[in-house]
Amino acid sequence: MGTGAYSHLLLAVDFDPASDPAIERAAGLRTLFGARLSLLHVAELVTPVAEYMPLGFSGDIAAPDDLALEQELIRTARRQLDALGDRLGVAGPDRLVRVGPVGPTIDDTAQELGADLVVIGSRGSHGFLGLFGSTAKSVLRAIKCDVLCVKIGDSPGDGVARISPRLG
Repeated sequence: MGTGAYSHLLLAVDFDPASDPAIERAAGLRTLFGARLSLLHVAELVTPVAEYMPLGFSGDIAAPDDLALEQELIRTARRQLDALGDRLGVAGPDRLVRVGPVGPTIDDTAQELGADLVVIGSRGSHGFLGLFGSTAKSVLRAIKCDVLCVKIGDSPGDGVARISPRLG
């Protein structure tokens, strides 16, 4: 990367329409650098038991896996990612859906692909300590390549689509 140009961009997407600025920025950088663009959506399944646990709980959670919910989440993400990939002209093998904790999964995927720039949207919070949303903070902790955090609207949340089944 001695020329300052990026050759492989990884765009982490959450399918929120407010995140379009991050998508547009990645598409523009792909054109500018003539780079390969990979798309990644990380599905983070929050089980009903985990949602209702006290914040201080640090033990293992004994909860049944909801395989049907996970499979539906992946199918839905795949459809949305394919639509985005078609719109951006991203090849099928560069459209990735992964399941896991968002930050570490983005980091692992970037390293696996040899990406030299990760593009993510960040809604962030206000004030000095809230410069980045929690997803951006998580990615920045361990990433081994450059990260572009694109500031998006002041919507609540951190840019992560979480599916949380409700009890009862």
